[in-house]
Amino acid sequence: MTVKNQLPQIKQRKQVAKSQLFSIEQLDLTFSNGVVRVYERMEGKGRGAVMIVPMIDNETLLLVKEYCAGTHSYELGFPKGLIDPGETAIIAANRELKEEIGFGAKELRPLHKVAMAPAFFSGTMDIFIGCGLYKERLIGDEPEPLEVVSWPLSDYLNLLARPDFNEARSIAALMLTLDVLRKNK
Repeated sequence: MTVKNQLPQIKQRKQVAKSQLFSIEQLDLTFSNGVVRVYERMEGKGRGAVMIVPMIDNETLLLVKEYCAGTHSYELGFPKGLIDPGETAIIAANRELKEEIGFGAKELRPLHKVAMAPAFFSGTMDIFIGCGLYKERLIGDEPEPLEVVSWPLSDYLNLLARPDFNEARSIAALMLTLDVLRKNK
């Protein structure tokens, strides 16, 4: 039996919580089969975010180690950040590189757009590979300098084994990068 999904009707929407970073919205939904449910979701700002896999050369990538409040730990991952008002994803990607690792990229190749948690959040992230790096630093919003870590791509299995490299978006970006680079050989 094939089921054709039909979006549920939103009967009512209301904001149930708000902080400096997030708004939580309650949705009263009626599904096509008559089932009524209440869902909650974080409202996205609509501009999205970017993540960049910076490549020093064809064999070496750069990561950043930064504090993550959600886990109250320092995590290793790729440079990332929100798209500011008036920016495109590619402009935001180059700005984030300059702020977080002190390099810009002559070339930013789109890898993939990912949903960050579609069951609860409308936010998306554009992932890029950054090539042709050149030194340029911009002041960012980080409260402390980020540690930049150089990593040989051939040693990606040891990167995946590290307890501080566990963010799903960074792992997805690494695997997408490996796939693209293998296809281009």
